[in-house]
Amino acid sequence: MGISLQQFKQMTERVSRRGVRAAIPVLEPTRRRTGGAEIILGIDPSLRGTGYGVIRLGKPHPMALAHGMIACPATWPLSRCLAHISKTIRDLLQHHRPQVCVVEGLFFAQNLRTAIVMGEARGAALAAIAETGIEIYELAPRKVKQAIVGYGAAQKLAVAKMVQRLLQLAEPPAPDAADALALALAHAQTYGRYSLTSPKPI
Repeated sequence: MGISLQQFKQMTERVSRRGVRAAIPVLEPTRRRTGGAEIILGIDPSLRGTGYGVIRLGKPHPMALAHGMIACPATWPLSRCLAHISKTIRDLLQHHRPQVCVVEGLFFAQNLRTAIVMGEARGAALAAIAETGIEIYELAPRKVKQAIVGYGAAQKLAVAKMVQRLLQLAEPPAPDAADALALALAHAQTYGRYSLTSPKPI
């Protein structure tokens, strides 16, 4: 059955008045302000050896800009260690200008004193990062290992070797630096996949 041009125009007007809602996919890519970050800083806090890793996203693979460990000798008092951690991280932030930072999530320590000291080191790092105003996220160690190695209980050596492969490094990074680089890589993956879960902001 045919319709006239006038009838077609009337139908179009009725549909436009009602409004047509586009279908929304159940799974859609995560789009947040930090999703477009090009430079990511990963931090693995520890009083005597805080690991850090800075990566730049790009093709054909991400690039490591810097990685290492903020070492604090056992002879240093707590206050000196905390100051050294804060200062070194401030220097990293000023030099590399990351758009987002991701730190290792809290863990449950059997020794209360160890937990307190670790918390103080973590706080020194977070305070220095927060001063810049960039967004900070945390990822649990098991989630990082799952994202990088595919196994939540992977050993440090396996993490280091996979980080070496993903970043095309000449040799595996030191354990603390590898963990920090893995944090940055795992965070980048959360924005490159279809996911219903979100990184935990701090």
